[in-house]
Order: sequence, then structure tokens, then C-alpha cells
Amino acid sequence: MQRAVRVVVKGRVQGVGFRPFIYGLASRLNIKGTVQNNVDGVIIIGEGEWNNLLQFNGQIKESAPRLSRIEYVAVDDITYKGYEEFSIIPSVATGKEVSLISPDAAVCEDCINEMNNPLDRRYKFPFINCTQCGPRYSIIHKLPYDRPYTTMASFHMCTVCREEYTDPTNRRHHAQPICCAQCGPRLELRMSNGQVCEGEEAINKAILLLKSNKIVAVKGIGGYHLACNARAEEPINQLRKVKHRPKRPFAVMADCLETVMEMCEMTDVEEAVLNSSEMPITLLKKKPSYPLSDCIAPRLSTLGVMLPYTPLHHLLFREGLNGLVMTSANVSGSPILYKDDDCSFNQLRALSDAILTHDRPIYRPIDDSVVQCERDQITLLRRARGYAPDPLKTYAPVDSILALGGNQKNAFALGVGSHIFVSPHIGDLDHEEMVGAFREHLAHYKKWLGFKEKYVVIDKHPLYETNRLARELGSNVLKVQHHHAHHVSCMEEHGLKKPTLGIILDGTGYGNDGHVWGFELLYGDKGSFERLGHLRYTPLPGGEKAVKEPWRNAVGMLINSFSQEGRELACALFPDRKREIDLIENMVKKGVNTPLGGTCGRLFDAVSAMLGVCSVSTYEGEAAIKLAEFGQDQAKKGEHYPFQIHDLNGTIQLDFSSGLYEIASDRLSMKPTRTIAQAFHRTVVEMSVQMVMSAVKKRPDLNRNVVLSGGSFQNFFLRDELKKELSERGFEVFTHRLIPCHDGGLSVGQLIIASEWISRQSAKKGSEKDVYRSPS
Repeated sequence: MQRAVRVVVKGRVQGVGFRPFIYGLASRLNIKGTVQNNVDGVIIIGEGEWNNLLQFNGQIKESAPRLSRIEYVAVDDITYKGYEEFSIIPSVATGKEVSLISPDAAVCEDCINEMNNPLDRRYKFPFINCTQCGPRYSIIHKLPYDRPYTTMASFHMCTVCREEYTDPTNRRHHAQPICCAQCGPRLELRMSNGQVCEGEEAINKAILLLKSNKIVAVKGIGGYHLACNARAEEPINQLRKVKHRPKRPFAVMADCLETVMEMCEMTDVEEAVLNSSEMPITLLKKKPSYPLSDCIAPRLSTLGVMLPYTPLHHLLFREGLNGLVMTSANVSGSPILYKDDDCSFNQLRALSDAILTHDRPIYRPIDDSVVQCERDQITLLRRARGYAPDPLKTYAPVDSILALGGNQKNAFALGVGSHIFVSPHIGDLDHEEMVGAFREHLAHYKKWLGFKEKYVVIDKHPLYETNRLARELGSNVLKVQHHHAHHVSCMEEHGLKKPTLGIILDGTGYGNDGHVWGFELLYGDKGSFERLGHLRYTPLPGGEKAVKEPWRNAVGMLINSFSQEGRELACALFPDRKREIDLIENMVKKGVNTPLGGTCGRLFDAVSAMLGVCSVSTYEGEAAIKLAEFGQDQAKKGEHYPFQIHDLNGTIQLDFSSGLYEIASDRLSMKPTRTIAQAFHRTVVEMSVQMVMSAVKKRPDLNRNVVLSGGSFQNFFLRDELKKELSERGFEVFTHRLIPCHDGGLSVGQLIIASEWISRQSAKKGSEKDVYRSPS
């Protein structure tokens, strides 16, 4: 007996070859009807024998394309109409929800094989793609995902491409960026002398320049990279000079896994991540026989590595090139360059010796993602290409809430229905150029999602740029405490509802008492929190200057804790800065431009400076990162430095003064830096554990779930050792995986906290005035 059903599939089902997949499945099972995209997802009308329809519905989930992500399938019986065939019908821009768009995907193996086949019509074609690979997010103007709504709209398909595009049995059926050498895009190399090369000549000339130790700007999926030979110091040092990036590590693109294995150690999990459709930058441990210059990642034991993820990248790896330094084309702290206008080209000329570009526009820029693997776990450190714009599913009522995140590692979040859309990594909002990039990203997301915010959520820090941005938006503005947002972001990732303990270790966060927090023990949920414990406050001479010059932080701590003896220790540790130490002593005693703070990041900075590892930071977290190099490779058990635990009006206070004194003494007595750093790492773990144990001793009723969040947990030793130590004491510990532990995940926590506050106010029938409010 013939039956008819209507199937609605929601999730990431556009731009991933889903309709051709449905067409093929229907053909095999002798099902007639239609498949169509709309804004909600994919709508299928199927008619056939009941057993065939049952198989059809089952295989939709079981055999879906690899880039798809099905969240919901609804099947309803409908009236049988008697379709004579199964067909793909045109998309419609209707629907109530937002369909999930596939992130940009690395070029697939099938396309690479075609590109390397001299008999294939796309031989050496730098823009080859299919339904399972190629640009998505970076070229989409609006939904639904169809060619007219992408930057490929101006490229008219040749006859052969059109046949492939319309053939339901073809791998490129409805591959929106489909193209070939006949119908474009076109590649060209712009030389500094004004010469322009096109097509294969452009690639060959670019290779010669790279082999000659020149810097070439290369247009990728989400913006321009600056590329140079990874095996030559001269162009790498020049790259540092033009980018104003003296020490921050660069990433390397290797031609293949064999080259990666020559440079770094690699587990099966890391190999799988490197080869995935996301192809992120993956942090790997350098081999003892590491063949590249130390100037790529100075004084670090790890290297960020990625594989070629566009056809153009693959074509560059010829004639002996097998490793390229690949870094975003911008001056450090500025937005990535991605436009093809005179202003961008002028900037690219100042940064490089030649520009390898093409005429397929990038609609939205996106940086490379960064991940780190630990055993079988993958942790996102920068969420961008390959992962964004995939949303997070939530059960919280987040609709119409916009969370702006923080000032560092910014990423905002929008609540739409039952999803949280987190923007790609934007960067630090330190100047107007970056704020402009933020505004562009936000405007795009709002247009794409049809989003209109009813509430805007910001951090409590009064000087954050997001504060001004929120006022401009003109909606109800809610303020959320920094570390509460960190706490709840980890809870949300793991679906934790009941109050939990939270160890929040980071660099800087504005506290409810006006001081700088960052070594916190919190207890609470999305509705509220208690501050159960923290590190004792010490002065930060010069405020932000103490962050950039960690030696100032160390001097402030020593003088604050030990007065005259502390000054003498500071002079002994920093003998070339005695005059400045006198000024800092005066600042500390008089409290002039010297905020108080107790943060893990600043504690790491101070110890790093005291040990001579890093006295002045040239990039965020440099002092702590370099100290971690000495402290992590160690036996898990061992001595730690002394510290005291005090009760300060019912709040636990960690006092590390005695430990700081011993570290200074050990340094001056020439104890090995590695030994001191290892003991310090163990001390931070021990202080955190004892803070938790003190809290549960005072309050045995506390839930024994613990979340770990904050930027300091990018130090995997701290994360893993704390997890192990607490687990041995009966706690269940949760850490970040999909949401960055640093401020890149802040907006998720902000959004959830605001959602709860709004729900409670609604239940109380509170008024909604356009005023500043503080959920936490």
C-alpha cells in the first residue's frame, strides 16, 4: 500500500550535500516526492511503500553526509498525491527558525585527487570544491544557502559545471561554490614592481619567491595569510618586524603528515584532528630533533601546526617546499585583512613582497582555529574556521539576548530559539580598528539570523569597550560579573543545573568589590554565586603597565608583603631597575595608580619575572606561558612552597607571601629555575585543592561537583593535576572542551546568567526599564 509522509529535518543540513543525499536515498528505495530547503531546514515529501518509507526515515540519520549535523527529525503522515518522480525543488526563504550553516570545510580527498590528475578537467585548479568541502560561512550573504546568496553569484557557470550542478547523481550537485578554470574565479600574483602574473604562472612565481626567502600574502578562505619559508630565518625575522610581533609564536603549515612527524610528536588523536574537515592549528610537542629555527616559536616546547586546507595551499607545496610559516595578514592587534580594495592591497604591499590573490570575494573574515589535544580529549583554544558558526544547543530561554563578551579574545553570543550562536574569535578590542571589526561581525550575524536584541549583556568592568558598545545598541543592558560568567560557561557546556563549586583562575576580572579578581573559589549556578575564597590582594603598580611589565608586579608584591626587606629582595632580583623600584615603593605606600588584585595570571607573571624567565611581556600571557615551559614537564608529586589559609570575615583567603619570599631566596641562591618553577606549579595546585577542602569542611552540604574555568587553565598541567587531585578526594571535575576556557567563552556564561535573571524577573512581573542592572 502506498503511503505519504512529510519529513522536516533541522540542524546543519544546508551546504553539506543533504538534498542530493536525500535524492539518492529516495531513488534507491523507490520513493517519489520532493526535497526542498527553507530557512527552517530541509522539507521532504515522500511517497512509497510503507516499509520503504520506514527505511528511508531511518537512514536519514544513519547515513547522512559527513558535514551534516542533524538535531531534529519530524515525520508526519500526509495525504497521498501520486508523485511520478522524486525531485529537488527550488529553495524558499521562509520558515520560523534559523537553519545551521556548515562552517568552511577543508578540501576533501576526492577533490585533491582530481586536482592532481592530469586527465581531469580541474587539474591544478586552485578553487576545486564539492558538497563535502570548500568555503561556506565566509561567502554567505544570507539564508537559505544557495548560490545567489553567496559571493559566487557573479560567476556564471559554464555548461559543464551547470550540468554537474543540476545532476542529482553528481558529487557537485548543488555545490554552491562550484566552478572550473573556464568559469572562474581567476588567480593572480601582484608583484611589488607592479608586474602581474595569472593562473598557473602566478602559482609558479609565488613558489619561486617563497624559495627565495620572500614573504607572500596568500588569500585563503577567511582572509589573507602572510607566508614564508619555514626553514629560513631571514624571512621569519622580517615577518616579525613588519607585523610588530617580536616573540609571539607563529604557526607552520606542513605539506603532509610525514613532514609534521619530522618536526613534532603526534598521537592518533592529533593526527585525526589535523586531517579532519576542520583542519585547525593543532599545538604539538616539538621533537628533540626539531629541524626548524627556534625563531618560529621562541623558547617554547610546542609548535602550532596545520595542514593545507585549500586547493591553493596544496598547489604551493611543490619544488622542494614542505613547510610554510602561515600567519594572519595584519599588524599585531589589528583585524585580519580580507577585502580586495586599494586600502587592503596597500597594507598588504607594506607587509609582503607579493600578493597571491583571486577574484572570489570573502564576505566574512574568519581566523584559523587553534586546538590542543590531551590523551583522547580535544580542547578548543580559539574557536574560528571549521567550528564557527556552529551553534550550541541550550535548554535555557535565551531568545533575543545578546552577550558582548569581554575585551580580550572577544567573541560575542546571540540567543536564537534554543541555540546560542557564538561568533568566531574576533580578538582584543584595544583600539577603534578592532571595535570596527566587532561591529561588522555583529551586524552580519544580526542580518543573517534576523536577530533583534531585547537585552544586551556586558562585563561589569567599567572601562571595557563593550560597555560603550552596549550603550550604542540602546536596549536593556545587564551586567554580569566576570568570573561568574566563566563559571557558568563551563556549567552550560556540561549541562550542569545544580549549584557547583568553581575554581576560576585567570589574569584579570573586575570584582564586585572593585578590586581585580582572578584566583577564585565560587559556589553557585546561573542564578547567583557566593565567593567562598580567593588569593590575598597585592598591589599592581601602574595598573595595566604591571600586566605588560611583570617585574613591576613582582616588586609590588615583595614590597607589600615585606616592606624594606621586600625592597631589598626586589633590588637584588632586578639590579638594573633600582631607580624605578624606588618609584614603585612610593606608589605602593601611597596607593597611587596602584589597584589591588589577587589573580593567578599576575602571580604567574611575578614568579616568571623573579626567575628571569620573562620580565616584559610582548604578547598577552607571555610570562606565564614561558614559565609553564619550565614547570609542566615534571614528576607529578613533589615539594611545594609554603602558603597560609586565613578566614577573612567568613571568606577563605590564600596568602602566598611566605612562598614568594622562598622563591626569591631560592632564585638568589642560584637554585635551578626548572626546580623552582616546578615547585611553584605544584603550589598553585595545592593552594586550589586546600581552598576547596577548607570550604567543604566549613560547609559539608556543598555539592561536590567542581568546574575549572579561566584563562590560566590553558596551562594543561594545572588543569589535569587539579582534576586528578580533586577526583581522588571524591569530587567530580568538569573542564572546557567546546567553549574556550579563557575570555573567548565569556559570552556564553553571560548569556545564560542573563537568561535566568530575565526569567526570574518575568516571574515576578518586574518592569522593563532601559537601565543598567546586575544579575550577578
